[in-house]
Amino acid sequence: MQKLLVGSRKGLFVVEKGRHGWQPGRPHFPGEPVTQVLHDPHDGSWYAALRLGHFGVKIKRSDDGGASWREVAAPAFPPKPTEGPMKDDTTPWTVDLLWALEAGGGRLWAGAMPAGLFVSDDRGESWRLIDSLWERPDRPAWFGGGYDHAGIHSIVIDPRDPADVMLAISCAGVWRTRDGGASWANTSQGFDAGAYMPPERRFEGNVQDVHRISACAAQPDVLWAQHHGGIYRSEDGGAQWQAIEAPMPSGFGFAVAAHPTDPQRAWFVPAHSDAQRVPVDGRLVVNETRDGGRSFESLGYGLPPHDAYHLVYRHGLACTDDGSTLAIGSTTGGLWISEDEGAGPGTRWHCISRDLPPIAAVRFV
Repeated sequence: MQKLLVGSRKGLFVVEKGRHGWQPGRPHFPGEPVTQVLHDPHDGSWYAALRLGHFGVKIKRSDDGGASWREVAAPAFPPKPTEGPMKDDTTPWTVDLLWALEAGGGRLWAGAMPAGLFVSDDRGESWRLIDSLWERPDRPAWFGGGYDHAGIHSIVIDPRDPADVMLAISCAGVWRTRDGGASWANTSQGFDAGAYMPPERRFEGNVQDVHRISACAAQPDVLWAQHHGGIYRSEDGGAQWQAIEAPMPSGFGFAVAAHPTDPQRAWFVPAHSDAQRVPVDGRLVVNETRDGGRSFESLGYGLPPHDAYHLVYRHGLACTDDGSTLAIGSTTGGLWISEDEGAGPGTRWHCISRDLPPIAAVRFV
């Protein structure tokens, strides 16, 4: 049975497809904010990251498809040094939010806010901070986009080599390691931060506000990015990014999903602008390109055509491993699913609910 994990401000919902269509069940962890979800295809386990304020960040794992859950370790920073180059670091050494969870090669990777990267080799029972990234001398210059501090929200693991990992940081651009985290390179060439930086700094890699990156699983060197300043694409594993002409109705947004088998296809969910984070003219659509970004089509059949003020965040758009089914979840509790690949004007979005809590993440099992 096909399932969708929906992390929301008030719990984790498991939406299942049955005889009568897709139905959300009762929430796991009711009332507790779930910031990220993960299904590890290696062993079938599920993970949910919770942000519990005063009680800190927690991670729950289920080994039986959500029938039961147990708490595992949560990533944590070591004590802040009292001497040396990091003693004057103004960034808090406390994990406020787990913004990314990914699995590959038998490992778990977790991206946090502030922008620490953690790895687990024992299914979340313990975590290790990747010091080579955290202790970079340029890391204290990273800054937050919509938050006070920079955070890691995108982790892309190359299916050909699990030691090849790419990150997107808001705001510090795209970073890549080819040796499992021993060393890093900023691969933000081509991005333009002119919308929020002075002209002399607009092309600096360390200031780029990349909202989300997504790779084509079948051709991992093809990557798509939703940047604060628009849409970008790379065909060489992120060594160079090319700007895509802004589609109608807008090139601004947060979410992007690359088609898993077709490197020419990707989906985006546009918003009006940074200043107006709502759909243009109150009409919710999903923008699709099928030709590498040369043209786009707005898919809105079944989505609210007017008076809609939904915003879809970075992890609020997902597709199945074969690209046949898409889901979008909004900050105002709307959830829609399309089962025809978003394939052109005949695409039909089915409303699963408009009454869920604000949605942070959706992910198919």
